[in-house]
Amino acid sequence: AALQKLRGTSDLSAELEEMLAEQAAVKGQRAKNPWELFQNPALRWQLVSIVVLSSAMQLCGNDSMYFYAAYVFQEAGIPQDKIPYVVIGTGSCELITSVTCNMIIDYAGRRPLLLGGYIFMAGWAIVFMVALSQQTQISWMPYLSMACIFAYILSFGIGPAGVTGVLPTEVFDQMSRPAAYMICGSLLWFNLFLVGTAFPFIVKSLAHFCYIPFLVVCVCTALYVWFFLPETKGKSFLEISEEFRKRNFRTKTRAGFYRGPEEIKTTTL
Repeated sequence: AALQKLRGTSDLSAELEEMLAEQAAVKGQRAKNPWELFQNPALRWQLVSIVVLSSAMQLCGNDSMYFYAAYVFQEAGIPQDKIPYVVIGTGSCELITSVTCNMIIDYAGRRPLLLGGYIFMAGWAIVFMVALSQQTQISWMPYLSMACIFAYILSFGIGPAGVTGVLPTEVFDQMSRPAAYMICGSLLWFNLFLVGTAFPFIVKSLAHFCYIPFLVVCVCTALYVWFFLPETKGKSFLEISEEFRKRNFRTKTRAGFYRGPEEIKTTTL
């Protein structure tokens, strides 16, 4: 009844079947704590994935864009008393794109949104650093900087901001999800503190090229998503678990090929 009210439809047979299959798979197990997730080899790549993506959420430099916003808008000629409203507008853009991402995530897929978000952010970071270095030399550079701020925030909202939060639900079973979300939340706040503390020193050291560390984070995260994160769109939890199981337990043979535990056991017998 609760699902029918939430989904707005009475045809929930497929979703209920998936939930019951997942419930049967974890029958007799108890809820895991965060430390048990780190010790469980069957959850190695699931855990690595949420650690990488949750950390990248803050280390990508999106929140640091607001540090430069007032300065850039002032250089672009926006009246001083209007700048706070424009800064609020940038935050509104992030909110709107995050909501939009939740609406299209089931159509576009998780990997394309994450990849596109981090790749675009890396590109805008390069343009933003160039624009900052020429801010006082070329008259229209402040407008390019302002466009970069909006584009960077929009890229973050349409990809990482909307996708990262749903991944623990899709890659962890019912007994592991609470601990997974505890780890995600702890990483988000720790890295937010880290960026907030370190960014003034980064600006002082690198000046206009202060976004190089964030550029590196965006590129490395995009590479991780491309090579290691499976697509979860349209797949049941058991199908997603099977993909991670193959990666968690693959073993390299002398010939250089990777085989799963069942193949190795059969060959040995």
